[in-house]
Amino acid sequence: MPKRRIGTVGITPAGALGVAFFYHLTERLNRLDGTVTFVERDGSSSAAALRTAGALRLADDGEVREVSAKEIFRSSLLECGRSGCLPEVLLVCTQPDQLLGVLTTWVRLFEAVYAEEGATAIDELPVLVLASNGIYFQRARQFLIERLEEGTLFGRLPDLWPDLMPRLVGRLLRGVTIQTGQREGSGANAVYRPGPRGRTRIAGGDAASRARSVELLSVLGGWFEVADASSPTRVEFDKALVNLTANLLGQIAAIDEGGDFRRLTAGEMLLPAHADEVRELVTHVVEVGRAVRAYRAEESVDEILERMRKSLETHADHVPSSLQWIEGQLQRQSLSPRLTPTEAWLLEPLIRYAHGAGLEEAARYFETLTRRVEHRLALAIASNSHKRYGERAAQRNR
Repeated sequence: MPKRRIGTVGITPAGALGVAFFYHLTERLNRLDGTVTFVERDGSSSAAALRTAGALRLADDGEVREVSAKEIFRSSLLECGRSGCLPEVLLVCTQPDQLLGVLTTWVRLFEAVYAEEGATAIDELPVLVLASNGIYFQRARQFLIERLEEGTLFGRLPDLWPDLMPRLVGRLLRGVTIQTGQREGSGANAVYRPGPRGRTRIAGGDAASRARSVELLSVLGGWFEVADASSPTRVEFDKALVNLTANLLGQIAAIDEGGDFRRLTAGEMLLPAHADEVRELVTHVVEVGRAVRAYRAEESVDEILERMRKSLETHADHVPSSLQWIEGQLQRQSLSPRLTPTEAWLLEPLIRYAHGAGLEEAARYFETLTRRVEHRLALAIASNSHKRYGERAAQRNR
């Protein structure tokens, strides 16, 4: 019995990015026919909130629309396999530190379907498009191979080399996206605000999986492109420059020395006041990128910097996601003085690659940058606590 429904797309989870993809792939909510649905990730808080609320709330053309959760939500990937409603393509939009859990579930799905159908089980597996921000594709692919080989070791799968393993790994793609989206509020009261349709470049995997995924996602209304001959790591480094400039340097610019936080747009990071710091960042990222062959030796820092600026200009009015997150955490008094998962999955690989390539100056730069951001976050927490204390004192004195 077929497990996979050809022509369908799953999205996990129903977070800001996932909802933005859903909005555009359903033609701005005008095609809610089950072709595009959310697939629950095990342990997902957003899934639990959706079930509690009974509806997904989206801001669309100035009004908030509600879409029934029953219409657009599917249970876990394993349950979809049991019920024969697996998507052809699954867009994975989790936090970067949740990706390995999704890959583990995908391997468990393969083991379950293989027990029923043998080697043809590969044809029933969804193609995975990892769309989270970060530099992680090489690690994710190696993790996937290790989990598959573990299945062989314990007798749940046959020997996968040399024939089956390349086909399995070929279904793992990297989707580097500039799609934006915001979430206001949390839990059952969350309202999602999808940004304008943004481009997603598909790399990694095999050519057939890339081409078919781009074809399907484009037909449904998304802006998806094959990343030509670019390696997944190259595409990740290009996006890392945008994220590090807008989100990481943006945090330093958005929190002053007194700890006061202000909303700052991505475009503000392109102003002359930040030019030297942005150039220093790009220079070190490119240096590490050359060491891992993401960038060619003949590519200059200037031309890579200019491409990054043009990419950032397309979303100049957007408030970077990390700044949105910090603002929400400050309002809930739950901010911690440490990097968000997105920044951690950018800086930690850069530091590791820099040490491995003997680029100690670059490694120190990224380590210092980490400490600078965490210091600013600590200042914001202290300032916010002081303001809250002052507000409570003023209320008591009334």
